[in-house]
Amino acid sequence: QVQLVESGGGLVQAGGSLRLSCAASGLSLSRYNMGWFRQAPGKEREFVAVISGSSGSHFYSDSVKGRFTISRDNAKNTVYLEMNSLKPEDAAVYYCAADPSLGLRRATIPATYNYWGQGTQVTVSS
Repeated sequence: QVQLVESGGGLVQAGGSLRLSCAASGLSLSRYNMGWFRQAPGKEREFVAVISGSSGSHFYSDSVKGRFTISRDNAKNTVYLEMNSLKPEDAAVYYCAADPSLGLRRATIPATYNYWGQGTQVTVSS
């Protein structure tokens, strides 16, 4: 049974930092692309970042590029999202997700992902 559990969310002032974790069980990170998405109230789920299971390559949405860093620790079966210089518009529920596809061609599309975590809330005060 696959389970993804996010943690690390919370309340932070604008300009601050948070590190989100996504602990995976029932799957091996090396076989899955791992993505981070976020969803603010009244908005659609939005792609944030992805890291390839096979190559470790990664990319980000334009809105977080240069501020967020995705990484993974295969030994711990955990994916991280380091978030710096947070802005009020970054506030959302953040989800990690797993995609067994080869390649990242469809990585920005939520329907590509087979498994999702329950989400962790990030609140940024101005």
